[in-house]
Amino acid sequence: MAKPSSRYVCQDCGASYPRWQGRCEACGGWNSIVEEAARESIPKGLGERAGKALQFTRLDGIAAEVPRRASGIAEFDRVTGGGLVPASAILVGGDPGIGKSTLLLQIVARLAQGASAAYISGEEAIDQVRMRAARMGLAKAPVELAAATSIRDILASLDRPDGPEVVVIDSIQTMYVDNLESAPGTVAQVRGSAQELIRAAKRRGTTVLMVGHVTKEGLIAGPRVLEHMVDTVLYFEGERGHQFRILRAVKNRFGPTDEIGVFEMTDRGLLEVGNPSALFLGERDRAVSGAAVFAGIEGTRPMLVEVQALIAPTSFATPRRAVVGWDTGRLAMVLAVLEARCGLALGGRDVYLNVAGGLRIAEPAADLAVSAAIVSSVTDRPVLPETVIFGEIGLSGEIRPVNHMDHRLKEAAKLGFSRAVVPRSPQRRGAAGTGATAGGLRLTEIGHLYELVALFENSEDGFGAVDGPVRNAAARG
Repeated sequence: MAKPSSRYVCQDCGASYPRWQGRCEACGGWNSIVEEAARESIPKGLGERAGKALQFTRLDGIAAEVPRRASGIAEFDRVTGGGLVPASAILVGGDPGIGKSTLLLQIVARLAQGASAAYISGEEAIDQVRMRAARMGLAKAPVELAAATSIRDILASLDRPDGPEVVVIDSIQTMYVDNLESAPGTVAQVRGSAQELIRAAKRRGTTVLMVGHVTKEGLIAGPRVLEHMVDTVLYFEGERGHQFRILRAVKNRFGPTDEIGVFEMTDRGLLEVGNPSALFLGERDRAVSGAAVFAGIEGTRPMLVEVQALIAPTSFATPRRAVVGWDTGRLAMVLAVLEARCGLALGGRDVYLNVAGGLRIAEPAADLAVSAAIVSSVTDRPVLPETVIFGEIGLSGEIRPVNHMDHRLKEAAKLGFSRAVVPRSPQRRGAAGTGATAGGLRLTEIGHLYELVALFENSEDGFGAVDGPVRNAAARG
C-alpha cells in the first residue's frame, strides 16, 4: 500500500508547501509550518450531471428586518450593533487571561433568561466553569453546560428539536473533526470545525459564539481561515496592569465595525463602564508636565484619554522609542516633524509615550495631543488645566481638521473642561485664533505645529495663549 502523501501548512496564514521550511513566504512567520496529512483523493470535476437551477431575485425587493437577541449588557450590544442575530457566527479573540471566557459566560447567562443557551468548553472541566460561575453569581442561570471537543458529538447534541438557540464554543482551537488526520489546533482542523459549526448555525438558526486564540502578533490564529468565514469578529483588548478591557469590532456584517465597548475587570466578573472618559481621566495629575488630554472618537462615542510623554537624555548611541497604546511609526513621524519644522532637538533623547488606562488609539487626530505632551515634557511646562487637544499633523507641519469636532467638544464640556486646542477652521486662515467659543469651551485654533510650540514658549508658567506673533523655526535660529 502506498504511503499517503503529506503537505506542510503554515499555522498562522494557512499557506501550503510541498516540503518543510523555516519561514513562511506568505506571512513571514518563522517556525509556523507544520506537516499535515493530505486528502486521500483530489476532488474531481462535476461530470455531465446537471445541477439544480438557481432562482434569482431583484435588489428592489422588501427585506425583512433582522431580529436580534439583546444580551442586556449595553456595552456588548453596542459593539454587535444592537444584539445577536440568529443564524450568525461570532468569533471573539484576545490574549490569554484577558477575560474572554468570563465575558462569554456572562453573556450566555443573560441570554439564557429568554432563550435556551449552552456553554461548551474544550479547555476546562465542568467543575472549573461552575466555580467561575459561582464566583460571579451566575450559578442559578439556566445554562446548559458540557465539556467536549468532538464536533461530531457537539452537532449531534445541537441537532435536536429542543436544541439551544445560543451556543458558546470555548475554544475553536480545541475542537476537532474526526475524519481529518491533523491534530486539533492546526489550520485544517480549525477550518473544518468552524465550517461545520457555521453550517449547523445557518441551518438551525442558532447563534454560535466561538473563542479564538491569538498569535504572538496579536492576531487570531489562522486569521485568513476564520475571519472570512464568520459574520462578526470581536477583539478583546487590555493591559494586564489595568482593570479596563476594550471589546472592539473589526468585522460585522450586521452592524458597525468601529464601535468599542468598555468593561472593568473585578472579582465579580466584568462590569460595564458607561462613562469611560471619566474613568480614564480619574487619576490624572493636572500639574505634571508631559501630559495632555486627547478628545477622540471611537465609533460613535467620544472618549477623552490622557496621553503621557517623557523625554529623557540617553546613555546609548541609539535613543530608545517606547510606545504603549499608539502606533510606533506615527510617533516617529511626529518626532521628525517637530525636529525638522519646529527646531526641537529630539534625535539624541529617549522618548517614552503612554496612553493612560490601557486604551489603544488608532486615529490620526491624536497627533496634536501627542505633540503637546512631547513639547510639554521638553520645556518642562505643563498644559493648562481643563484643556483638551486634538488635530492631525501633516509632514509639512500643518494642522489638518478632523471629523466630529462638535462631538469631541461636547464631551469635553460635559466633563468640566473649559479650553480646547483645535485645528484652524477653513474660514479662519489668519493668525492663531484665540478666544473663540464652541460648546462652552474657549478655543485656541492653530494652523501649524510651530504655533503649538509657541504656546509653551510664550508662557512662563505653562501652556498659554499666543500673545504675540508666532515665531517659526528659522526665526529661532
